[in-house]
Amino acid sequence: MQARLLLENGTLFTGLAFGAEGESTGEVVFNTGITGYQEVLSDPSYCGQIVTMTQPLMGNYGITRDDFESYVPFIHGFVVRRHEPVPSNWRAEYSLDELLKEHGIVGISEIDTRMLTRMIRSHGTMKGILTTSAASVEELQERLTGSEILRDQVARTSTNNIYTSPGSKERIVLMDFGSKNGILRELNERNCDVVIVPHDTTAEQIRHMRPDGILLSNGPGDPKDVPEAIRTVSELIGEIPIFGICLGHQLFALASGADTEKLKFGHRGGNHPVKDLATNRCYITSQNHGYAVTEKSVQGTELEITHINNNDKTVEGLKHSIHPAFSVQYHPEAAPGPQESNYLFDEFLQMIADHKVKHPVRSRQAELAASARGAQ
Repeated sequence: MQARLLLENGTLFTGLAFGAEGESTGEVVFNTGITGYQEVLSDPSYCGQIVTMTQPLMGNYGITRDDFESYVPFIHGFVVRRHEPVPSNWRAEYSLDELLKEHGIVGISEIDTRMLTRMIRSHGTMKGILTTSAASVEELQERLTGSEILRDQVARTSTNNIYTSPGSKERIVLMDFGSKNGILRELNERNCDVVIVPHDTTAEQIRHMRPDGILLSNGPGDPKDVPEAIRTVSELIGEIPIFGICLGHQLFALASGADTEKLKFGHRGGNHPVKDLATNRCYITSQNHGYAVTEKSVQGTELEITHINNNDKTVEGLKHSIHPAFSVQYHPEAAPGPQESNYLFDEFLQMIADHKVKHPVRSRQAELAASARGAQ
Protein backbone atom coordinates (compact mmCIF):
# COMPACT_ATOMS: atom_id res chain seq x y z
CA MET A 1 0.00 0.00 0.00
CA GLN A 2 1.17 3.50 -0.80
CA ALA A 3 1.59 6.23 1.83
CA ARG A 4 2.28 9.92 1.34
CA LEU A 5 3.70 12.67 3.51
CA LEU A 6 2.90 16.26 2.51
CA LEU A 7 4.70 19.16 4.21
CA GLU A 8 3.29 22.65 4.59
CA ASN A 9 5.98 23.97 2.22
CA GLY A 10 4.42 21.83 -0.54
CA THR A 11 7.00 19.02 -0.61
CA LEU A 12 5.42 15.60 -1.16
CA PHE A 13 7.08 12.32 -0.21
CA THR A 14 5.62 9.08 -1.57
CA GLY A 15 6.56 5.73 -0.07
CA LEU A 16 5.27 2.43 1.25
CA ALA A 17 2.76 2.24 4.10
CA PHE A 18 3.14 0.12 7.21
CA GLY A 19 1.28 0.15 10.47
CA ALA A 20 -2.29 1.44 10.46
CA GLU A 21 -4.28 2.75 7.53
CA GLY A 22 -5.61 6.27 7.86
CA GLU A 23 -4.51 9.88 8.04
CA SER A 24 -3.02 12.21 10.64
CA THR A 25 -1.51 15.66 10.88
CA GLY A 26 1.21 16.92 13.18
CA GLU A 27 4.51 18.71 13.54
CA VAL A 28 7.19 16.87 11.54
CA VAL A 29 10.41 16.43 13.57
CA PHE A 30 13.46 14.17 13.42
CA ASN A 31 15.25 11.97 15.96
CA THR A 32 18.96 11.15 15.60
CA GLY A 33 18.99 8.04 17.80
CA ILE A 34 20.57 4.89 16.40
CA THR A 35 18.40 2.60 18.54
CA GLY A 36 15.38 3.04 20.78
CA TYR A 37 12.52 3.37 18.31
CA GLN A 38 10.12 1.68 20.76
CA GLU A 39 10.96 4.19 23.48
CA VAL A 40 10.56 7.03 20.98
CA LEU A 41 7.14 5.76 19.90
CA SER A 42 5.98 5.48 23.52
CA ASP A 43 7.49 8.75 24.81
CA PRO A 44 4.55 11.08 25.68
CA SER A 45 6.70 14.09 24.77
CA TYR A 46 6.08 13.24 21.09
CA CYS A 47 2.35 13.84 21.44
CA GLY A 48 1.03 15.49 18.28
CA GLN A 49 4.23 14.95 16.27
CA ILE A 50 5.18 12.94 13.19
CA VAL A 51 8.65 11.59 13.94
CA THR A 52 11.33 10.93 11.33
CA MET A 53 14.15 8.58 12.32
CA THR A 54 17.54 9.46 10.80
CA GLN A 55 18.86 5.94 11.40
CA PRO A 56 17.81 4.15 8.19
CA LEU A 57 16.73 0.73 9.53
CA MET A 58 13.77 0.46 11.93
CA GLY A 59 11.92 -2.59 13.23
CA ASN A 60 14.84 -5.01 13.09
CA TYR A 61 14.76 -5.92 16.79
CA GLY A 62 10.98 -5.83 17.25
CA ILE A 63 8.92 -4.77 20.26
CA THR A 64 9.07 -6.02 23.84
CA ARG A 65 6.75 -5.26 26.74
CA ASP A 66 9.55 -4.12 29.06
CA ASP A 67 10.77 -1.23 26.89
CA PHE A 68 7.68 1.00 26.83
CA GLU A 69 7.93 4.51 28.27
CA SER A 70 4.14 4.84 28.48
CA TYR A 71 1.31 2.38 28.07
CA VAL A 72 -0.31 4.26 25.18
CA PRO A 73 1.72 5.95 22.40
CA PHE A 74 0.74 9.55 21.62
CA ILE A 75 2.83 9.95 18.45
CA HIS A 76 0.91 10.97 15.28
CA GLY A 77 3.04 9.26 12.65
CA PHE A 78 6.30 7.40 12.04
CA VAL A 79 8.66 8.04 9.12
CA VAL A 80 11.57 5.70 8.28
CA ARG A 81 13.90 4.92 5.40
CA ARG A 82 13.49 1.17 5.66
CA HIS A 83 11.00 -0.85 7.70
CA GLU A 84 12.00 -4.40 8.65
CA PRO A 85 8.77 -6.44 9.01
CA VAL A 86 10.39 -9.54 10.54
CA PRO A 87 12.41 -8.78 13.70
CA SER A 88 15.44 -10.81 14.77
CA ASN A 89 15.77 -10.58 18.55
CA TRP A 90 15.24 -13.18 21.26
CA ARG A 91 13.43 -10.58 23.39
CA ALA A 92 10.98 -9.54 20.65
CA GLU A 93 7.33 -10.33 21.39
CA TYR A 94 5.84 -8.77 18.26
CA SER A 95 6.76 -6.45 15.40
CA LEU A 96 6.89 -2.69 14.89
CA ASP A 97 4.18 -3.03 12.26
CA GLU A 98 1.88 -4.78 14.76
CA LEU A 99 2.47 -2.08 17.37
CA LEU A 100 1.51 0.71 14.98
CA LYS A 101 -1.58 -1.17 13.82
CA GLU A 102 -2.66 -1.81 17.41
CA HIS A 103 -2.57 1.91 18.26
CA GLY A 104 -3.78 3.35 14.94
CA ILE A 105 -0.48 4.98 13.98
CA VAL A 106 0.35 5.46 10.31
CA GLY A 107 3.90 4.65 9.17
CA ILE A 108 5.70 5.43 5.92
CA SER A 109 8.92 3.86 4.63
CA GLU A 110 11.08 3.91 1.50
CA ILE A 111 11.40 7.70 1.36
CA ASP A 112 14.56 9.82 1.46
CA THR A 113 14.72 10.57 5.21
CA ARG A 114 18.11 12.23 4.73
CA MET A 115 16.54 14.80 2.39
CA LEU A 116 13.61 15.29 4.79
CA THR A 117 15.94 15.84 7.76
CA ARG A 118 18.05 18.35 5.87
CA MET A 119 14.87 20.18 4.87
CA ILE A 120 13.72 20.41 8.51
CA ARG A 121 17.16 21.63 9.59
CA SER A 122 17.04 24.31 6.89
CA HIS A 123 13.41 25.46 7.19
CA GLY A 124 12.62 24.43 10.76
CA THR A 125 9.88 22.13 11.95
CA MET A 126 6.79 22.16 9.76
CA LYS A 127 3.26 20.85 9.84
CA GLY A 128 2.69 17.74 7.80
CA ILE A 129 -0.07 15.34 6.84
CA LEU A 130 0.60 11.59 6.60
CA THR A 131 -1.97 9.51 4.78
CA THR A 132 -2.71 6.18 3.11
CA SER A 133 -5.78 7.61 1.37
CA ALA A 134 -6.16 8.31 -2.35
CA ALA A 135 -7.03 11.98 -1.80
CA SER A 136 -5.58 14.47 -4.25
CA VAL A 137 -2.65 16.69 -3.31
CA GLU A 138 -4.99 19.69 -3.40
CA GLU A 139 -7.32 18.01 -0.91
CA LEU A 140 -4.41 17.15 1.38
CA GLN A 141 -3.13 20.73 1.22
CA GLU A 142 -6.55 22.03 2.21
CA ARG A 143 -6.75 19.64 5.17
CA LEU A 144 -3.24 20.52 6.27
CA THR A 145 -3.92 24.26 6.04
CA GLY A 146 -7.04 23.85 8.16
CA SER A 147 -5.31 21.77 10.84
CA GLU A 148 -4.01 23.23 14.08
CA ILE A 149 -0.93 22.33 16.09
CA LEU A 150 -2.10 20.87 19.41
CA ARG A 151 -1.91 23.12 22.46
CA ASP A 152 -3.29 20.70 25.07
CA GLN A 153 -0.69 17.93 24.84
CA VAL A 154 0.09 18.00 28.57
CA ALA A 155 -3.59 17.48 29.46
CA ARG A 156 -3.74 14.62 26.94
CA THR A 157 -0.70 12.80 28.32
CA SER A 158 -0.87 13.52 32.07
CA THR A 159 -2.55 11.15 34.49
CA ASN A 160 -6.07 12.13 35.56
CA ASN A 161 -5.79 10.56 39.00
CA ILE A 162 -3.41 10.55 41.93
CA TYR A 163 -1.72 7.19 42.48
CA THR A 164 1.30 5.91 44.40
CA SER A 165 4.34 3.74 43.90
CA PRO A 166 5.22 2.87 47.52
CA GLY A 167 8.70 2.93 48.99
CA SER A 168 10.25 3.23 52.43
CA LYS A 169 12.45 6.30 51.94
CA GLU A 170 11.86 9.89 50.78
CA ARG A 171 8.36 10.82 49.68
CA ILE A 172 8.55 12.38 46.23
CA VAL A 173 5.62 14.04 44.49
CA LEU A 174 6.05 13.42 40.76
CA MET A 175 4.11 16.06 38.83
CA ASP A 176 3.10 14.24 35.65
CA PHE A 177 3.21 16.49 32.58
CA GLY A 178 3.56 13.45 30.31
CA SER A 179 6.13 11.56 32.34
CA LYS A 180 8.25 8.73 30.99
CA ASN A 181 8.31 5.46 32.93
CA GLY A 182 12.08 5.85 33.24
CA ILE A 183 11.70 8.65 35.80
CA LEU A 184 9.53 6.50 38.06
CA ARG A 185 11.93 3.59 37.53
CA GLU A 186 14.90 5.66 38.77
CA LEU A 187 12.96 6.79 41.86
CA ASN A 188 11.81 3.23 42.57
CA GLU A 189 15.38 1.94 42.35
CA ARG A 190 16.22 4.38 45.16
CA ASN A 191 13.26 3.08 47.20
CA CYS A 192 11.45 6.44 47.15
CA ASP A 193 7.80 6.66 48.16
CA VAL A 194 6.42 8.23 44.98
CA VAL A 195 3.07 10.00 44.65
CA ILE A 196 2.20 10.68 41.01
CA VAL A 197 -0.17 13.62 40.55
CA PRO A 198 -1.94 15.29 37.57
CA HIS A 199 -0.43 18.30 35.84
CA ASP A 200 -2.99 20.71 37.32
CA THR A 201 -2.50 19.71 40.96
CA THR A 202 -2.34 22.84 43.11
CA ALA A 203 0.41 23.87 45.50
CA GLU A 204 -1.97 23.48 48.43
CA GLN A 205 -2.86 19.93 47.41
CA ILE A 206 0.84 19.07 47.17
CA ARG A 207 1.54 20.57 50.59
CA HIS A 208 -1.10 18.29 52.12
CA MET A 209 0.85 15.29 50.80
CA ARG A 210 3.82 16.41 52.93
CA PRO A 211 6.48 15.47 50.37
CA ASP A 212 10.22 15.56 50.96
CA GLY A 213 10.77 16.64 47.37
CA ILE A 214 8.99 17.43 44.10
CA LEU A 215 10.02 16.16 40.67
CA LEU A 216 8.72 18.05 37.65
CA SER A 217 8.51 15.57 34.78
CA ASN A 218 9.11 15.81 31.09
CA GLY A 219 6.20 16.40 28.75
CA PRO A 220 5.16 17.63 25.30
CA GLY A 221 4.59 21.03 23.80
CA ASP A 222 5.10 24.66 24.79
CA PRO A 223 5.59 25.17 28.56
CA LYS A 224 3.60 28.40 28.35
CA ASP A 225 0.52 26.33 27.49
CA VAL A 226 0.35 25.13 31.12
CA PRO A 227 0.22 28.38 33.15
CA GLU A 228 -1.41 26.61 36.10
CA ALA A 229 1.72 24.48 36.50
CA ILE A 230 3.93 27.58 36.39
CA ARG A 231 1.90 29.10 39.23
CA THR A 232 2.12 25.93 41.29
CA VAL A 233 5.89 25.67 40.89
CA SER A 234 6.41 29.35 41.71
CA GLU A 235 4.49 28.91 44.98
CA LEU A 236 6.53 25.88 46.03
CA ILE A 237 10.04 27.15 45.25
CA GLY A 238 11.76 27.66 48.59
CA GLU A 239 9.32 25.46 50.51
CA ILE A 240 10.13 22.02 49.13
CA PRO A 241 13.23 20.83 47.19
CA ILE A 242 12.51 20.67 43.43
CA PHE A 243 14.10 18.80 40.52
CA GLY A 244 12.90 19.52 36.97
CA ILE A 245 13.48 17.41 33.85
CA CYS A 246 12.93 18.63 30.25
CA LEU A 247 9.50 20.35 30.28
CA GLY A 248 9.87 20.45 34.07
CA HIS A 249 13.12 22.38 33.55
CA GLN A 250 11.32 24.94 31.39
CA LEU A 251 8.46 25.29 33.88
CA PHE A 252 10.97 25.81 36.69
CA ALA A 253 12.64 28.56 34.65
CA LEU A 254 9.35 30.31 33.86
CA ALA A 255 8.27 30.08 37.50
CA SER A 256 11.55 31.75 38.48
CA GLY A 257 11.14 34.69 36.10
CA ALA A 258 13.13 33.45 33.08
CA ASP A 259 11.71 32.93 29.59
CA THR A 260 11.58 30.20 26.94
CA GLU A 261 11.66 30.17 23.14
CA LYS A 262 10.90 27.71 20.34
CA LEU A 263 13.97 26.16 18.73
CA LYS A 264 14.27 25.98 14.94
CA PHE A 265 14.20 22.18 14.84
CA GLY A 266 14.72 21.07 18.45
CA HIS A 267 16.94 18.44 20.04
CA ARG A 268 15.80 14.83 19.71
CA GLY A 269 18.03 11.80 20.08
CA GLY A 270 20.35 9.91 22.41
CA ASN A 271 23.64 11.52 21.39
CA HIS A 272 23.60 15.21 22.36
CA PRO A 273 26.73 16.63 24.10
CA VAL A 274 26.18 18.76 27.20
CA LYS A 275 28.87 20.59 29.19
CA ASP A 276 28.75 20.79 32.99
CA LEU A 277 30.06 24.31 33.70
CA ALA A 278 31.19 23.41 37.24
CA THR A 279 33.48 20.56 36.16
CA ASN A 280 33.97 21.25 32.42
CA ARG A 281 33.01 17.63 31.84
CA CYS A 282 31.02 16.74 28.73
CA TYR A 283 28.12 14.30 29.03
CA ILE A 284 26.42 12.57 26.12
CA THR A 285 22.72 12.90 26.80
CA SER A 286 19.27 11.81 25.67
CA GLN A 287 17.04 14.71 24.62
CA ASN A 288 13.58 15.39 23.25
CA HIS A 289 12.38 18.98 23.23
CA GLY A 290 11.42 21.76 20.85
CA TYR A 291 11.69 24.66 23.33
CA ALA A 292 14.58 25.99 25.41
CA VAL A 293 15.24 28.53 28.16
CA THR A 294 16.68 31.75 26.70
CA GLU A 295 20.09 32.56 28.16
CA LYS A 296 19.53 36.33 28.41
CA SER A 297 16.30 35.86 30.37
CA VAL A 298 18.20 34.11 33.19
CA GLN A 299 20.03 37.35 33.93
CA GLY A 300 18.32 39.29 36.70
CA THR A 301 16.70 36.18 38.17
CA GLU A 302 17.86 34.06 41.11
CA LEU A 303 18.82 31.27 38.70
CA GLU A 304 22.30 30.18 37.64
CA ILE A 305 23.14 28.34 34.44
CA THR A 306 24.85 25.02 35.24
CA HIS A 307 24.92 23.22 31.86
CA ILE A 308 25.06 24.25 28.20
CA ASN A 309 24.62 22.37 24.93
CA ASN A 310 27.95 21.94 23.17
CA ASN A 311 26.33 22.08 19.72
CA ASP A 312 24.31 25.30 19.86
CA LYS A 313 25.16 26.68 23.35
CA THR A 314 21.55 26.63 24.53
CA VAL A 315 20.79 26.36 28.24
CA GLU A 316 20.74 22.73 29.44
CA GLY A 317 20.77 23.12 33.23
CA LEU A 318 19.76 25.59 35.96
CA LYS A 319 19.93 25.86 39.72
CA HIS A 320 18.41 28.31 42.17
CA SER A 321 21.02 30.46 43.88
CA ILE A 322 19.11 30.58 47.19
CA HIS A 323 16.65 27.70 47.42
CA PRO A 324 17.08 23.93 46.96
CA ALA A 325 15.97 23.57 43.35
CA PHE A 326 17.64 22.63 40.09
CA SER A 327 16.74 21.34 36.65
CA VAL A 328 18.14 19.91 33.43
CA GLN A 329 16.84 20.08 29.86
CA TYR A 330 17.99 16.56 29.00
CA HIS A 331 16.86 13.14 30.27
CA PRO A 332 18.97 11.62 33.08
CA GLU A 333 16.67 8.56 33.05
CA ALA A 334 17.86 8.13 29.42
CA ALA A 335 15.61 5.72 27.61
CA PRO A 336 16.82 5.44 24.95
CA GLY A 337 20.28 6.81 25.49
CA PRO A 338 23.36 6.86 27.73
CA GLN A 339 22.89 6.50 31.48
CA GLU A 340 25.86 8.54 32.69
CA SER A 341 23.62 11.37 33.94
CA ASN A 342 21.39 9.34 36.26
CA TYR A 343 23.59 10.49 39.15
CA LEU A 344 21.34 13.58 39.14
CA PHE A 345 18.66 11.58 40.95
CA ASP A 346 21.19 10.93 43.73
CA GLU A 347 22.02 14.63 43.84
CA PHE A 348 18.31 15.37 44.17
CA LEU A 349 18.02 13.02 47.15
CA GLN A 350 21.15 14.50 48.70
CA MET A 351 19.66 17.98 48.30
CA ILE A 352 16.57 16.75 50.13
CA ALA A 353 18.72 15.36 52.95
CA ASP A 354 20.65 18.63 53.26
CA HIS A 355 17.39 20.58 53.33
CA LYS A 356 16.09 18.42 56.18
CA VAL A 357 19.21 19.16 58.23
CA LYS A 358 18.82 22.88 57.71
CA HIS A 359 15.04 22.88 58.17
CA PRO A 360 14.04 19.99 60.44
CA VAL A 361 10.35 19.15 60.22
CA ARG A 362 8.56 19.91 63.45
CA SER A 363 6.39 17.17 64.89
CA ARG A 364 2.62 17.49 64.93
CA GLN A 365 2.75 17.77 68.71
CA ALA A 366 5.15 20.71 68.43
CA GLU A 367 2.87 22.41 65.93
CA LEU A 368 -0.12 22.00 68.25
CA ALA A 369 1.88 23.26 71.20
CA ALA A 370 2.99 26.35 69.27
CA SER A 371 -0.57 26.98 68.17
CA ALA A 372 -1.80 26.72 71.76
CA ARG A 373 0.83 29.17 72.96
CA GLY A 374 -0.18 31.59 70.22
CA ALA A 375 -3.83 31.36 71.31
CA GLN A 376 -2.87 32.27 74.89
